[in-house]
Amino acid sequence: MGAQRYIGADERRARLALRQRLAGRARAGTPEEVAGALVALHGSDPATVYLAVGARLVDPARTVEETGRALYEDRSLVRMHGMRHTVFVFPTALTAVVHASTGLAVAARERAALLQHMAKAGAPDAAWLKEVEESALAALARRGQATAAELAEDEPRLREQFVYAPGKSYEGMHTVSSRLLRVLGVEGKVVRGRPLGSWTSSRFRWAVAPAHADLDTAEAQAELLRRWLAACGPATEADLKWWTGWRVTEVRRALSAIGAEPVVLDEGPGYVAGGDADPVPGPEEPWAALLPGLDPTAMGWQQRDWYLAPELQPRLFDGSGNVGPTVWWDGRVVGGWAQRPDGEITWRILDKEGVGREALAAIEAEAERLSGWVGTTRITPRFRTPLEKELTAG
Repeated sequence: MGAQRYIGADERRARLALRQRLAGRARAGTPEEVAGALVALHGSDPATVYLAVGARLVDPARTVEETGRALYEDRSLVRMHGMRHTVFVFPTALTAVVHASTGLAVAARERAALLQHMAKAGAPDAAWLKEVEESALAALARRGQATAAELAEDEPRLREQFVYAPGKSYEGMHTVSSRLLRVLGVEGKVVRGRPLGSWTSSRFRWAVAPAHADLDTAEAQAELLRRWLAACGPATEADLKWWTGWRVTEVRRALSAIGAEPVVLDEGPGYVAGGDADPVPGPEEPWAALLPGLDPTAMGWQQRDWYLAPELQPRLFDGSGNVGPTVWWDGRVVGGWAQRPDGEITWRILDKEGVGREALAAIEAEAERLSGWVGTTRITPRFRTPLEKELTAG
């Protein structure tokens, strides 16, 4: 075997620009193209989905309309639990892969925990919960979409409450509906439906999940890893384990199954998808982007030094490791942005290396582009960071 190919930071940034649909000529035509290219969009903050899509569309003017169509009319995209027990937006065709590769194990733990908490509180047993579950799912199928409160009108037992962690400092009262719907979401039986307010609202309806085939777990893990490496490779084993939330043995099994090719990175050993080790030319022109908090590019790798200087992280991340809104120039995070109460999009450069007049003009153009399609909507990230708070305060 020949020597493993070295892939440096410049080429990784080139791959990121093109495959993450960020460079000007690589931008996408539809939300479905964006989600397909990125594999998954973070869905914990509803606004992130729209902002991440809008940053990558050739024409962002129809971002809200087209993303809403994909999510709630055509159902070509679906918001559901996925890797690391986190809510994402996936192409609907990928739901079976996500459920089998990551959802099943988490779902089993979630249901067991719910039953354990109910038993400790003296609440009804598993047979009772199963009966309520079947009744609620039938009601949801009849309604099409519904809030938890609406479902409780059809199945009043969803209003049953029980004490969580009695005697602990974090003791609280839980409602069966909130815990059960969460479990059903992880199990792939229900998904998030239309929000109750605008596209930034975190209050939503529930819907029955689209039907999907039952896949073998190992095969599903191999397919998910293959797609992710094609979009985000090269990556280290630590990146892969972090992004998927799998055990290291599962990551290694999937790498072997897809014939991933080892390469050398600045961080050490890495992998690309089979046949993807050849050099990749960069975009024709430098590019700028304003990406939202939790954007899948900014959050795509655990080891980020090749696109994000370590000294910037305390200003751009919250205490739990969630990234805030970021400003990018030609493959690097160079600052952050925010929306002030009056609607103005404001930004600040933190890393001035290589950020000259051309970069500043391009970043300002992206801010105007974002402001143009966001319009009068006000955006407050769910996970706020030091720099975002500073910029918002003016």
